[in-house]
Amino acid sequence: MHWSQLLLAAAALAPGANSAQLRFSCAQLVVDRLDPIVNPGAIPSPHLHQIVGGNAFNASMDSTAHDLASTATCTSCVFTEDFSNYWTAVLFFKARNGTYKRVPTMGNPLGYQASQGGQTVYYLSSGKVTAFKPGFRMTVGSPTYRTQAEAKKNPALQFTCLQSSTTRTGYRYDFPTEFCKAGLMVTVRFPTCWDGTNVDSPDHQSHVAYPVNKKCPSTHPVAIPEVFYETYWDTRPFNDKALWPADGSQPFVWSFGDATGYGNHGDYVFGWKGDALQRALDANCQSDLFSDKTNCPTLKTQTITQSNKCSMAPRVKENLDGWLAKLPGTMDM
Repeated sequence: MHWSQLLLAAAALAPGANSAQLRFSCAQLVVDRLDPIVNPGAIPSPHLHQIVGGNAFNASMDSTAHDLASTATCTSCVFTEDFSNYWTAVLFFKARNGTYKRVPTMGNPLGYQASQGGQTVYYLSSGKVTAFKPGFRMTVGSPTYRTQAEAKKNPALQFTCLQSSTTRTGYRYDFPTEFCKAGLMVTVRFPTCWDGTNVDSPDHQSHVAYPVNKKCPSTHPVAIPEVFYETYWDTRPFNDKALWPADGSQPFVWSFGDATGYGNHGDYVFGWKGDALQRALDANCQSDLFSDKTNCPTLKTQTITQSNKCSMAPRVKENLDGWLAKLPGTMDM
């Protein structure tokens, strides 16, 4: 089932059926070469990321000691009690002459146009679920994947070439080979079952799992909310065949050197304040799928204009603008 079908199915559930559907905007917090999950303490990490959420994001975020809700002073997300961090790799365009240019993110045209880039974040449930515990983190996908078979291990880590803001067909696991008139949407969906004990695991994935036949496996019996990202990349300025490879191949590359797209992946660190997320899930909060409307009185909010003001200066000082001879870090093609 494609992600849009999953969202529509969630929307069809009656509020009394313990179905929550939180959808909200998180503006760009920082673009930096840090990765506190996979490369903790490394300044810089091997490849570039785009990060949203609370401004406690750092190179080191120990799962037992780093309390995002108490150390952050602002969040780039609309819900002011959400100091979590959500991040993905960064998209680059590789021109015919071999130089690279960073592709910026843009606000979701379905309700969040005013957001200064970033992501649309979802928390979805279709029954009673348990909110994440302090220190919880997970990743999904892998930057090492280079085949469709590998990419399909994680449903809904996909690309949608937008011909308009409402395009929800033609999803794929690799980069599109045609112009995307309204930009490129990349989706990342995390597993929804937890082992009930560990807030992390050595590979940052084994403590969570996808359901089997719509039920959590015995190894991961605790149902958790589905965390879901949509990132809108503004590829429109690159819709110029004179810049694309002469052989007609696609020109996009992830910041870790993947020109296939199969290495699409995402990272998450939980940072909601107190019991705010559990309250919202228990209250069956509902967000509109196509606007900025949310019915969730239990949560405090700020405007997108206010969320845009929460930002951080990059820890790694390097040139990320203009045309670059190589990708930042050691991931040049």
